Amino acid sequence: MDTRIAALLEAIKKLEKELRLEIEKKEADFYYTIIGKKVRFEAEVRRRHRSLVYRLSRYLPEASLFNLLTAPLIWFMLIPALFLDLSVTVFQAVCFRIYGIPRVKRRRYLVIDRHSLAYLNIIEKFNCVYCGYFNGLIAYVQEVAARTEQFWCPIKHARRLAAMHSRYAKFLEYGDAEGYRLHLEEVRRAFADLDNDEAP
Repeated sequence: MDTRIAALLEAIKKLEKELRLEIEKKEADFYYTIIGKKVRFEAEVRRRHRSLVYRLSRYLPEASLFNLLTAPLIWFMLIPALFLDLSVTVFQAVCFRIYGIPRVKRRRYLVIDRHSLAYLNIIEKFNCVYCGYFNGLIAYVQEVAARTEQFWCPIKHARRLAAMHSRYAKFLEYGDAEGYRLHLEEVRRAFADLDNDEAP
């Protein structure tokens, strides 16, 4: 890989780590701690949160007509999402084992915790579960697709992408026929950079 690209990727990883540390500092700012998978607020903060809930008797009348009319369409999208989730999970369980591709840990991508916030009413909690699931699912599917692409077609595109997935930097250059034939197997197996808990 080009040394300048490698240096930029290393800088990105360093910035991502700094960002995670800054986000973790917010735990103290908002008086919560994470113990295992549970988020714990101080008692006084929980009481304050409960006092800020918009009761349904206030929330529904203030909702716009468009919100109420489009809600069923939004929730209908859960049906194809569940099918996608099942399909991708089965796909990687079978194919990744066969080809020796490290499997993606679904639990790292699907984070559903906002429904525990005491200042949300029941509708807001359901919406937060939906958004957490849906966005986590998309990230999970993208990572499965990225690893699949790294194995089957690790060639960069000629045209600029709106966003690059996590494996793209390892891909071979567009138009480098000799490099493709020489390094395809090497790139197909270049998963050593993954975290230990991502291993099969």
